[in-house]
Amino acid sequence: MHNHFPVADRLEKFKIHWPEAYTTLSPSILRIHRLHDYFHNNVEQLVKHYDLQAADFGVLETLRREPAPYCLSPTELYQSMLFSSGGLTKVLNRLTGAGLIRREDNPLDKRSKLVLLNEQGLRIIEVVTEELHQLEHKNMARLSATEKQQLDRLLSKLLQEWE
Repeated sequence: MHNHFPVADRLEKFKIHWPEAYTTLSPSILRIHRLHDYFHNNVEQLVKHYDLQAADFGVLETLRREPAPYCLSPTELYQSMLFSSGGLTKVLNRLTGAGLIRREDNPLDKRSKLVLLNEQGLRIIEVVTEELHQLEHKNMARLSATEKQQLDRLLSKLLQEWE
């Protein structure tokens, strides 16, 4: 996926044609946005091979991070997801129809049904996650171990502003 206008070219156009904005923009933020697009595209392309969408992956991955029996209420699920999923009910219906999760009555709230990862969902999320991690390691290979640690520290420091 290299059909984007390169960030370096974008910065150069700012510098030449809009110098007032160039002096105040943050090249790092532009690069973070572009990297997000590339990594998100990796997820979308990978999960497509398993007849999943990125939101489906988000739900399955979030459930898998929980202790067995990999169960959350819809509210807990939504709050725990790394990527927000608009239309969570639609995603849950799709995953239920695909046989990857099941819904059970919530003993604490009769208005909602718990979301549980079933055996098939467990198998598929583990395979997809392993493939995704391999792809991410390949994408990060141009950084040394020290650079990866430094990047992680810097990004964590920035995230402290919001988290």
